[in-house]
Amino acid sequence: MSKPFTVRVTVRGYETDVQGHLNQAVYLNYAEHARWSLLQEAGITQAGLQAHGVGPVALETTIRFRRELLAGDEVDVSCVFTWGGGKTFGIEQAVTRTDGTVAAEITAVGGLLDLKERRLVAEPDKVFRELAKDPALFGL
Repeated sequence: MSKPFTVRVTVRGYETDVQGHLNQAVYLNYAEHARWSLLQEAGITQAGLQAHGVGPVALETTIRFRRELLAGDEVDVSCVFTWGGGKTFGIEQAVTRTDGTVAAEITAVGGLLDLKERRLVAEPDKVFRELAKDPALFGL
């Protein structure tokens, strides 16, 4: 994939803290929104995942804050999946102002949980390939 998947979000006033900055927990919501938007764009729904007996799980998330965001700021939230084999995959995301300034970088480790066995699926990339109408969105 030449360009990361992105979704545009406008910072809302109620998402800010007493300093007027975007509340730190909201960055996680923006990241989650971008991930689910990517899944939807690829043709994968929550119902489709459940019907397949799997669900995505977050195993680790790190946020590096670079610049403040204020109410009314428009940002693009990117999402790139990385694959290294095994039961987990990486997700690299950036929250970038429309002027190109990176406000935050988010890295995560995720997996697919087998909903019956309550264990991680051995090869989640194969499941994404099988379920996605456009696996290229996942770098597959």
